[in-house]
Amino acid sequence: MDARPSEPVPDEQATPRFVAGSTMRHVLVMTGTGTAGLIAIFIVDLVSLLYISWLGDPSLTAGVGLATVVMFFTVSINVGLMIPIGALVSRSLGARQREDARRLATSGSILMALIATLVSIALLPLLPAILRMLGATDQTYAVASSFLWIALPTNVLMAFGMAFSTVLRAAGDAKRSMYATLSVAAVTVVLDPLLIFGLDLKVNGAALAINLARVVYLFVSYRYVARFHGLLAWPSLKGIAADAMPFFAIAVPAILTNIAAPISNAFFTSIMARFGDQAIAASAIIDRVTPVAFGGLFALAGAIGPVLGQNWGAQRYDRMRQTLKDSLTFTIVYVGCVWLILYLVRVPLTQVFHAQDLTAELVQFFCQLSGFIWFFIGLVFVSNASFNNLGFPLLSTFFNWGRATLGMIPFAYYGAEIGGPKGALIGIGAGSVAFGIAAVITAFWTIRRLERQATAHL
Repeated sequence: MDARPSEPVPDEQATPRFVAGSTMRHVLVMTGTGTAGLIAIFIVDLVSLLYISWLGDPSLTAGVGLATVVMFFTVSINVGLMIPIGALVSRSLGARQREDARRLATSGSILMALIATLVSIALLPLLPAILRMLGATDQTYAVASSFLWIALPTNVLMAFGMAFSTVLRAAGDAKRSMYATLSVAAVTVVLDPLLIFGLDLKVNGAALAINLARVVYLFVSYRYVARFHGLLAWPSLKGIAADAMPFFAIAVPAILTNIAAPISNAFFTSIMARFGDQAIAASAIIDRVTPVAFGGLFALAGAIGPVLGQNWGAQRYDRMRQTLKDSLTFTIVYVGCVWLILYLVRVPLTQVFHAQDLTAELVQFFCQLSGFIWFFIGLVFVSNASFNNLGFPLLSTFFNWGRATLGMIPFAYYGAEIGGPKGALIGIGAGSVAFGIAAVITAFWTIRRLERQATAHL
């Protein structure tokens, strides 16, 4: 895996990028480039579902929606595995230990790929039970199962690509990380209509497009890491074994944190399934619209990790606090703007998906409620990024699972009992309030604790 760069690499003694300059600028640049890449992918996913909806069969839309729930689980595990790579590599770079950063980047990428492979192998034979549990009917089950048998085996390629993108972000190279992510969108946007309509492969065409996009993602991200940063070394069993403990010390709680979302999403999908395929189709559309609309919050959670990690390595606790404050300011402004846009486009949005009756009603209702729900979820996102990168991953696990269980399940369940599928949507928002506020308060407390510990050792 070792690839000596053809471009000059940063000097080991040079000041790390995030330790100097405006923290707000770092937050905006990292989040902006991350948002561009993520939203491009999410838009492609949204367009893929749009193409499927144009086939005129609600069971196809519902089947892809159920497949998305399972894919969300694998992606969430991958994101959890990205977190230790970003935290450990950025911390080493902040402390100007470049060789350690190279070794950690290599070991982390390999460990991430191994776990992603095991996850796919474990899930494939369990698909019948999982899809039935989600409420799949015979036709939606056939659609979802076919889609997943095509897409799940290439999860390992996605894992490698995500790992290399994380290394780029840990090094402060947000631009090339964005370009690598955009390569996924570029390939998919070209291949989707060709495979779905041109070759008449329908849902299977969308799954094949995902696989080909992952191949390109891996190639582009690897080239950027190797050519411009030289942050990959030849892997060795000794190095991987030595790095496994610090890697999994962060990865295990991070994975536990991240799988809370897909598990709660699966529970919510099963609630919606009680109201028929139209409700499942609405849930599928909401699941695709949400990351496009609120992709900035997903990007923000990944963006502030390297900023916090480098400043922690440099013991700049004042900049760590300011980074957290800047992130909260961004969250308020961003969610407010997106909420207004969703409210204004709620009717055209359902029309473009040819959504009718209950499907259209639920999607429009979500657009009216979305800002309230996602503001407090955004607070949890920002706080979790802080916990994972500052040595408190168990707090991230606690708050994410707390929101996904106590803050969601009873509220969504009883909301559905009282107000049907609309009541379930209201329940998601109501249950997020307390956990969002408590998570932010705790995030600032962890920085104060780290500063006191550092002062005590002087």
